[in-house]
Amino acid sequence: MEEFKGDKRTKAYRDWKAKQEKESKGLGDTVEKVLEKTGVAKVAKFILGEDCGCDSRKELLNRMFPYEKPNCLTEDEYDYLANFFGERRATITSEQQKSLVNIYNRVFNDNVKGTSCAPCFVNSILKKLEKVYRKYK
Repeated sequence: MEEFKGDKRTKAYRDWKAKQEKESKGLGDTVEKVLEKTGVAKVAKFILGEDCGCDSRKELLNRMFPYEKPNCLTEDEYDYLANFFGERRATITSEQQKSLVNIYNRVFNDNVKGTSCAPCFVNSILKKLEKVYRKYK
């Protein structure tokens, strides 16, 4: 979650906080919103009682299918990516791949390993890093 800059006693802060709480963290939050809008959640709580298992389902779905929310790049990571994407290359050395994997794992909270399959690396890691880098430009 991003940090609010400004006075926390203002309406802008209350609006920002409501937006942050409303954002879906994963599929479970989206399913919950749909069920609440259609009225199914109220019917389920009426029939099954207060504990209908909705919260556990929501947590399970959020863990299984989270929405990607990348962390911010550090200044060093941004500089490295600017240098890397500044010039097009035909090959990527193993040192470059290790650095890119480390940046990717930190930014996306993932634990991927380097690969010798060039298309796999480009499609799974490099394109996502380039998309994050382009948003900073």
